[in-house]
Amino acid sequence: MKISRIMIAAPKSGSGKTTLTCALLQALKNQGENVISYKCGPDYIDSLFHKKAIGVPARNLDTFFTDEKETRKLFAQSVPEGGLAVIEGVMGLFDGLGGIQERGSSYHLAKVTGTPIVLVADVKGMGRSMIAMLAGFLTYDTEKLIRGVILNRISQNYFKRMKPLIEDELNLAVLGYLPEQPAFHMESRHLGLILPDELVHIKEKLQLVAKSFSATVSVEDIRGIAAAAEELDIETEPCPCRNSAPRRNSPSIRKAETSRKPAIAVARDEAFCFYYMENLQMLQEYGAELIYFSPLHDEQLPQDCHGLLLGGGYPELYAARLCENKGMLAAIRQVVNRGLPIVAECGGFLYLHTTMCDKEGNEHTMAGIVPGACFYTGRSVRFGYLEIQGKQGHFLAKGSRIRGHEFHYYDSTANGEAALAIKPVTGETYPCIMEGETYWLGFPHLYYPSNPAFAEAFVAKAIKYQDRSSI
Repeated sequence: MKISRIMIAAPKSGSGKTTLTCALLQALKNQGENVISYKCGPDYIDSLFHKKAIGVPARNLDTFFTDEKETRKLFAQSVPEGGLAVIEGVMGLFDGLGGIQERGSSYHLAKVTGTPIVLVADVKGMGRSMIAMLAGFLTYDTEKLIRGVILNRISQNYFKRMKPLIEDELNLAVLGYLPEQPAFHMESRHLGLILPDELVHIKEKLQLVAKSFSATVSVEDIRGIAAAAEELDIETEPCPCRNSAPRRNSPSIRKAETSRKPAIAVARDEAFCFYYMENLQMLQEYGAELIYFSPLHDEQLPQDCHGLLLGGGYPELYAARLCENKGMLAAIRQVVNRGLPIVAECGGFLYLHTTMCDKEGNEHTMAGIVPGACFYTGRSVRFGYLEIQGKQGHFLAKGSRIRGHEFHYYDSTANGEAALAIKPVTGETYPCIMEGETYWLGFPHLYYPSNPAFAEAFVAKAIKYQDRSSI
């Protein structure tokens, strides 16, 4: 399968990957390219910047979440015909699980998808040392995927001196440079970059970055590298949710036959915006209709919803406003008490607590579904990949696992004990998740394609609720 594709990676975090990726996406879009973006790893915020730049949802690819075959399939299925795929790497190029394994790294994803790599090297304060650094990366690149480099934070005059040296000594294409420009800096907070909707004039800023990028970096050369990517070998099987053997009495199959779709209400606004596109698509493929609403701005849930999905985000930044929206809090309590199926992750989990204490020490009343308090700790409580092993058998079969990640500075007095979290490198375990017949609540962010049965169970429960409500 022929797919034009490129990965923007770097020797380390903080090298400017997101800024340059957004600049490239905007420049390609301005030139009329049918471009689609991907983020390597479990990151939501960089993907939101991609969406702002190109106007279409970005996707995630992760070789911990899915095996090599499934990762290639997810990639190939989502690239439009004639499209150009831009993948933004994560951390340093070779940094995978625990920082010590190849699996889960940008390089592993590039290998799995056969994607050429363009390195972004922050070379401020470096002379010939940048050649030694790049030489090391080229030596470690066993698949010879690194095809070019962009020098970041370097002056025009110094770039002109370094470019021929790098190309002569390393036989590596130097595709351009970006000078240091404070206006292009993207601010961060405890979970990563400031969200794009919080930045003033973000669209104008991205256009400005793209203009500067196009003036000093060869977009044509990058396009040429992407077009020269080798054909991708894809086994043309449908995704698991399409080819899994249907149970004779499966509610999802029964609904598909009657063409009546259960509606799952999905929280999406400034406070709740962390979703994997693959998760939402999988719910739809199992037969659900997704209806978006705002816990911040709406006073009631969408009418006739049969399930509720509360994703992650930054509810702690909007705790006072969420607390003031008494109508929405009451509506959620009412439907959950009636048995409406609900899945809540991280920020959504915080929102369901009895109280939330923000980083300033102010306590806010929340939905009261989780009988406990959540509070700011001032540090990362749990961070990184994990597998969640089911114990109860409601959403996840007993003993089966689904993969995901955690990254939060808040903790809870009621984290739940219905599942077991297992760290993939150390084997460390700890209890997590509150689970019952109709609810799955906890800090972990799940990646449904790693175990599609979770998505199927959620939709089936929504269908069951729909059937009961129609009697």
